[in-house]
Amino acid sequence: MGSGRVVIEKVDSEALQGNAAGDPHVRAVPVYLPPSYDSDPSRRFPVAFVLTGFTGRGRMLLNDNGWSLALDDRMDRMIARGACGEMILVMPDCFTRFGGSQYRNSTATGRYEDHLIDELVPFVDGRYRTLPDREHRGVAGKSSGGYGAMMLGMRHPDVFGAIVCHSGDMEFDYCYRGDVPKALTHLQNAGGIAAWMQRFESKLQKSHDDFLTLNMLGMAASYSPNPQAKPFGFDFPADLETGAWREEVWRRWLELDPLRAIERHAEALRGMRLLYLDCGTRDEFSLQHGARLLVRRLRELGIPHHHEEFEDAHMNVSYRYEVSLPRLAKALGA
Repeated sequence: MGSGRVVIEKVDSEALQGNAAGDPHVRAVPVYLPPSYDSDPSRRFPVAFVLTGFTGRGRMLLNDNGWSLALDDRMDRMIARGACGEMILVMPDCFTRFGGSQYRNSTATGRYEDHLIDELVPFVDGRYRTLPDREHRGVAGKSSGGYGAMMLGMRHPDVFGAIVCHSGDMEFDYCYRGDVPKALTHLQNAGGIAAWMQRFESKLQKSHDDFLTLNMLGMAASYSPNPQAKPFGFDFPADLETGAWREEVWRRWLELDPLRAIERHAEALRGMRLLYLDCGTRDEFSLQHGARLLVRRLRELGIPHHHEEFEDAHMNVSYRYEVSLPRLAKALGA
């Protein structure tokens, strides 16, 4: 069997036009077509949308190095040895100037959920030989992409019939709250959010502290947008002058935590052909605890799922797709 191929689509998004963050509305979206797509022109294929983590975009999944295969090469290898069924992979670009969108609609960043659900899904179905229904369409991702996969799958069970969540953001009290005061210090030292953003965007080399702070700004832009807030249209969970915790803002974040959302979307999750979750036991953001708590709640609610833990941390874990994607392909009928 030969190799698959990747097509880079230029998608002009009406949903992202005029977004408040000033980000481009034309996005480059890689689409992986499996080997049989060209050799068997009568065949139709399941589709998985693969979402990158914070600061990522779809093309990053195609990065190649000596110790970690690009996603297209990984799929080719699994298909060639019979470990994975053939499916189309779509790699969206939902990046923003704040590092990401969490695949949500926000007045501070743009309508990224609408872009993905109302634009990309029908675009792919109209352009490629897909099996165009939720029984053959899944969503997968890692970190913020795992969060996006969980939330999009829960919110749109008519679109997605399977979910893969690698080290997804959840249990916000553990994974975010401790970084808010650290980011607050950097924002205060810079003279506010606008001054910090100007400094960050002008830096040629960005530091760990820079990305920690950007992460908190990105989450605030996604979870607590406020068109009246200056300068960028979102509320931060701590007062930038006094440092006082803003409980009313934090409650808005918590409402969007998968651990809270699962109760509202239990029926949608019960209808999934696959709900796969994993995490590393040494995750730097303590996400393994959130995954365990979510799994406990899934058991209590009687929702079928598959949960794995790996002896690793948060970074350089793309090898886990060799565990999840074969399961996903099988669930989608590949």
